[in-house]
Amino acid sequence: QVQLVESGGGLVQTGGSLRLSCAASGGSFSSRAMGWFRQTPGKEREFVAGINRSGGNTRYSDSVKGRFAISRDNTKNTVYLQMNSLKPEDTAVYYCGAATPRTYVPITPFAYDYWGQGTQVTVSS
Repeated sequence: QVQLVESGGGLVQTGGSLRLSCAASGGSFSSRAMGWFRQTPGKEREFVAGINRSGGNTRYSDSVKGRFAISRDNTKNTVYLQMNSLKPEDTAVYYCGAATPRTYVPITPFAYDYWGQGTQVTVSS
């Protein structure tokens, strides 16, 4: 079992920044790729960013590439999402997920078997 707890969400103005954190416990964090997804009411969970086990490989959705950065600290069992130049369309509940053990970074939510409770990010115009 892996427990994930997100933090760092909040209300920010357009162009602002936020840093999300996801702390993991109870499982083999360093053996899992990690991902950030977001979801708005009535829509499917959308891939935002992912990072492989070692942190040497990352993937981003086109909508956040160049603005967001994912990183991880395996000594602290934590993955981060630095979000810059935020836009109103980034408003969503952000979830971190732990993928089933593999070597690549999956972008489908079905490859992730543990999820946090989510943290709300609201970007005002």
